[in-house]
Amino acid sequence: MQVAAHQESVRSIDADAVVIALPSDDTWPQPTVELNEASGGVIGRLVESGEFKPKVGETMLLYGLAGVSARVTCVVGVGSLEDRDAGVAFRAAAAAAKRLAGHQRHRVAYCWGPGWNGDLCENGIAGAFVGCHGQDIHRRERRLHPFETLLWENGDRLEEGRALGESLNFCRDLVNGAPSDINPEGFVEAVVPLASEAGIVTEIWDEQRLAEERCGALLAVARGSDAPPRLMKLQYRGDASAQRPAMTLVGKGVTFDSGGYSIKPSDGMKTMKCDMAGAATVVGTLLAIARWKLPLRVDGVVGLVENLVSGRAYKLGDVLHARNGTTIEVLNTDAEGRLVLADALDVAAADRPERLVDLATLTGACMVALGTDTAGLFANDDTWCDQIMRAAGRAGEPVWKMPMFDFYGEQLRSQVADLKNIGEGRWGGAIVAAKFLENFVADIPWVHIDIAGPSFLDRAKSWIDAGGTACLVRTLVETARDLALTA
Repeated sequence: MQVAAHQESVRSIDADAVVIALPSDDTWPQPTVELNEASGGVIGRLVESGEFKPKVGETMLLYGLAGVSARVTCVVGVGSLEDRDAGVAFRAAAAAAKRLAGHQRHRVAYCWGPGWNGDLCENGIAGAFVGCHGQDIHRRERRLHPFETLLWENGDRLEEGRALGESLNFCRDLVNGAPSDINPEGFVEAVVPLASEAGIVTEIWDEQRLAEERCGALLAVARGSDAPPRLMKLQYRGDASAQRPAMTLVGKGVTFDSGGYSIKPSDGMKTMKCDMAGAATVVGTLLAIARWKLPLRVDGVVGLVENLVSGRAYKLGDVLHARNGTTIEVLNTDAEGRLVLADALDVAAADRPERLVDLATLTGACMVALGTDTAGLFANDDTWCDQIMRAAGRAGEPVWKMPMFDFYGEQLRSQVADLKNIGEGRWGGAIVAAKFLENFVADIPWVHIDIAGPSFLDRAKSWIDAGGTACLVRTLVETARDLALTA
């Protein structure tokens, strides 16, 4: 999709559809006022009658509006202007794009008036990319059709918005891909060309290298599958002088999770192609950072396995040897993500990054605690965690900081090994899982982000199709921009 700025009147611009913003405040932007006057007050009457409520992401299509060259006018609610932020711009622009993408549109112009530039333009364009791109990547006839050209009134940071939108959609496509295609090898094959094009150096560890590196926890999870595991290291050197990464992102990449011998029921397995969303988020974030050419070094590590059942599969009662020397008693083979992350985190920590973040669809317990829209944050360093939370606030992505009291870790004591891979019961399960991971980050400031809830939608929302969401990519890109500005 091409992106360009425009300065033409909303009434005369050459476009198949125009998108105008409708705030809940009394002050309307000039394009909205202009169209309302040209149409004899149609928009005002629809609001006054209650037919349209300008909540963020609410949309309405008007056809053949008087005084407008475009055949279709999309009115989108943007809420209160004093609450306008990047998250509002992203969701509102995405909702409008999704509403219009039911038919092929060659040129779509966003005419939102002054004030929607900078961060708002960047996130608005990214939102438009997300809104018109669906999970229907395997359908012969798609339900959503990306625009050929997107125009943004007086837009700036256009290329940043496009780079962010494309990175978000690639992350979503990885999650939405069929698990037999996006297995560990398929994930690598999909990522390497785009990473290389963006200037990201990749290093792939195969099964032999993983064994040489003593990644016994990751290899144990992979044993039940015929698809060999992979560990992928990614390095973006926007600051060639940096001796170590300013931030390393680590992702859980269980490309399909049957639960192993602790097997899931069929309903619980239907969406388990999304259990590699953490790894996809790492890739999407690094692609955006590299495409923005941010002046800092950021690394990524993703552990890629399938968790299946066979005569070779790891079993309850097995004792695994993690890369850092920790022994782990397996008491549930469906608590496999933390085992993959144990070795991946140790690989990342060996390069002594200044900060660590891991992302994982780790626990259903986090969804019990926070629902399906909010990611849980768990940290060993409050300053680093607060920095990510501030970036999430600016991006409009809901996160919540969870406690990490030491007594939660006591549940992981094993009688036969250093640790066991589950706690003593269902209570506080997301925190206990985070305490398990804490054993593998050395003394590096670290935040674990459990994205089990918001990473995958069973049902579409007004602004995004069902399936993968690429949640937290915008937050982590914003975090990287903060680090670059303060370096």
